[in-house]
Amino acid sequence: MIGAADCDDRPPGARRMPGDAPVGWGRFLAAVGLLVALLSPALAQSFEPLSILTRSGQQHSFQVEVARNDADRAQGLMYRRSMPADRGMLFDFGRVEPVAMWMQNTYLPLDMLFVRADGTIARIAANAEPLSTRTIPSGEPVLAVLELNAGTATRLGIKAGDRLDHPLFKR
Repeated sequence: MIGAADCDDRPPGARRMPGDAPVGWGRFLAAVGLLVALLSPALAQSFEPLSILTRSGQQHSFQVEVARNDADRAQGLMYRRSMPADRGMLFDFGRVEPVAMWMQNTYLPLDMLFVRADGTIARIAANAEPLSTRTIPSGEPVLAVLELNAGTATRLGIKAGDRLDHPLFKR
């Protein structure tokens, strides 16, 4: 373990004044800062391609974050103030079951697309109210929920019965 004396690169016999930080700590903190800067892109949320194929033959492409564990699903899109039009979040529940969502601490109005295991949209809850604690049920057992900016489903003509193309639905 490195102690304060190990990080002090003053010449032997040099006096340290009360309140002085050891000179070596500056180097240590700079190294930690550099490491964090280099690793930050790797720690950032990654995006995966997802397409929605409408029954009318149109294809709409998005880049989505995928919430695969309890912590990511619990966090969801909370506290975010904006999201680009071509982005979204896909909640993978890992098994087919009835689910319910809510908008607590979520500032963005959203469309919630409840998706069956085969990738077809079971139900769309359009324009979910920001910050609401009202539960929004899936209406039937589903494998996933896709959240998009509110109004996206209507604007693009996405309806129940349309199909999502993503590796999650090819298991």
